[in-house]
Amino acid sequence: QVQLVESGGGLVQAGGSLRISCAASGRTFTGLAMGWFRQAPGKEREFVAAIRWSGGSTFYADSVKGRFTISRDNAKNAVYLQMHSLKPEDTAVYYCAAGAQINVLLIRTTRGYDSWGQGTQVTVSS
Repeated sequence: QVQLVESGGGLVQAGGSLRISCAASGRTFTGLAMGWFRQAPGKEREFVAAIRWSGGSTFYADSVKGRFTISRDNAKNAVYLQMHSLKPEDTAVYYCAAGAQINVLLIRTTRGYDSWGQGTQVTVSS
């Protein structure tokens, strides 16, 4: 498994920007996919974005496409989620996740991932 630690959450006004980070450790990252999910109170955890460590292919939920960007830093073993034009409905705990050899059918689902971070709170005020 991979150990994941998120950071960078906080309070931001609607329309603002925020970048959250995920530091990964514990195994080789070849073949790994990294994802961001979020969970608002009373709602199920939902997919936000994902990136394949090898090749860098990215995937986004329709609700964040064009506003959020996922990226990775191979040297730092880190994944980032840059968020722009934030909306109150983006308020949630954001979780970093990792999984090996996730096929395209599962990469947008929680079932595809076997390692999770503790989460970081993002609050967008109106």
